[in-house]
Amino acid sequence: MGPVLAGVLQLLALTGALALAYIPLGSYMARVYSSDRHWRVEKWIYKGIGADPDTEMRWPAYLRGVLAFSAAGVLFLYLLQRLQGVLPGSLGFSSVNPAQSFNTAVSFVTNTNWQSYYGEQTMGHLVQTAGLAVQNFVSAAVGIAVAVALVRGFARSRTGELGNFWADLVRGTIRILVPGAAIAAVVLVACGVIQNFSGIHEVGQFMGGSQQWNGGAVASQEAIKELGTNGGGYFNANSAHPFENPTPFTNLFEIFLILVIPFSLTRTFGVMVGSVKQGYAILATMGAIWLGFAALMMWTEFAHHGPALQAAGGALEGKEVRFGVGSSSIFAVSTTLTSTGAVDSFHSSFTGLGGGIAMLGMMLGEIAPGGTGSGLYGMLVMAVIAVFIAGLMVGRTPEYLGKKIGSREIKLAACYILVTPALVLVFTAASMALPTPPHSMLNSGAHGFSEVLYAFTSASNNNGSAFAGLNANTDWYNTMTGLAMLFGRFLPMVFVLALAGSLAEQQPVPVTAGTLRTEKPLFTGLLVGAILIITGLTYFPALALGPLAEGLAS
Repeated sequence: MGPVLAGVLQLLALTGALALAYIPLGSYMARVYSSDRHWRVEKWIYKGIGADPDTEMRWPAYLRGVLAFSAAGVLFLYLLQRLQGVLPGSLGFSSVNPAQSFNTAVSFVTNTNWQSYYGEQTMGHLVQTAGLAVQNFVSAAVGIAVAVALVRGFARSRTGELGNFWADLVRGTIRILVPGAAIAAVVLVACGVIQNFSGIHEVGQFMGGSQQWNGGAVASQEAIKELGTNGGGYFNANSAHPFENPTPFTNLFEIFLILVIPFSLTRTFGVMVGSVKQGYAILATMGAIWLGFAALMMWTEFAHHGPALQAAGGALEGKEVRFGVGSSSIFAVSTTLTSTGAVDSFHSSFTGLGGGIAMLGMMLGEIAPGGTGSGLYGMLVMAVIAVFIAGLMVGRTPEYLGKKIGSREIKLAACYILVTPALVLVFTAASMALPTPPHSMLNSGAHGFSEVLYAFTSASNNNGSAFAGLNANTDWYNTMTGLAMLFGRFLPMVFVLALAGSLAEQQPVPVTAGTLRTEKPLFTGLLVGAILIITGLTYFPALALGPLAEGLAS
């Protein structure tokens, strides 16, 4: 079997597995967020935090809950790292310095999981399990909660109430993420991923020195790292490390974990708004972009330019031979089109155009299918933009799911789509203009620029993957990427929740002959086009200076 055929078959197998999980998981999540019953363990949690899960919240109160919980998470994780040297389970590692502690705390709380450190040489068992792994669960649950609040905004009428943040947070964690991650961890352990609390072991002598590895609760963290679209690896090599990802099957299984909740949330959306066809329209948009990017990435990486690539069967530099070009391409597309950031190969070693495809996936807003929750609410905001564009073309007031898209709604949607590009471009420009930050670039020219552009694209879009050529462990990059992650996570949530509140207050308008049918293929095509055009107009000049220039020169 040739490598191209193997890659295509893996893509088909992955698509089939996602299709099998779509209806049961999506419907289950809809029941979770629509139920008025509380599990006993959930009641204990509500009592412990002093929350009344039956109290409905308007969008400002919901937002305060999101911000307060996230701020507490940043503070706790920051202090845990700063005190690591005196805490048990540190494996002898010292406390993490202030700039890196801030960056890491913000990174995991914002579901970015950007890592400017070597995991196996910096974080002990306590920080990994009680700090990073916990945030992998709750940061993903926060994203789903915000998405559900926006869905309720479309589903409800003549009320500004969007549900209860604390109930949504706890249910998402207890009923969806914990059981899902537990099942996934068992599968990973059975396939060879390590799960222990061993210390540091010397594993051999290499070039006159010794190599040391420490164990850890890797399988459990790997499961939620992928299922919650987090991405932070236990080891610096991330999912290219055999302790995290030992076989081609685990590689494909981890891609499945990355995609299953974001895709299935479109079913949840359809059920909650009372029209599963609307969910299918959003699913079709996400699926078309994901499949298109996967095919394009495999084409660029299998292109045989020169005898070395012909002999290898593709661009194998920076890729694991256990997985090959096809599987690595699918992983790269899936992780950059979501907010995961996990890698099983190093994107800096991809072809120039291949690296650009990975970067463009993040620049779309990571909406195909995007992160746990963030992908759905990002796509719904783009749907609002698309119906507004359609309304302008036919001279009719735009509507979506029976809600009028007026000046307030379109302003909020416009602010949402402008925040992230502003962060990416401003921080990248500052890093290139100032005298010191460019010293962190491993390469010069177009590839060096791509390293910086990729870093701030990843941070601002809460992705977390790196181009593997930039020394980001400096005060400048730790601080600036930390700010990019904070603003890139929470400013869009402000606009999403304000939009949800505005929609929930409206009275639905009846469907007429002039209403745009948003469950039809025509709207799916319009939505795909709007996404690509808006992103292209925003980022094309920056992409032309980096990956496009490199790809055309090679």
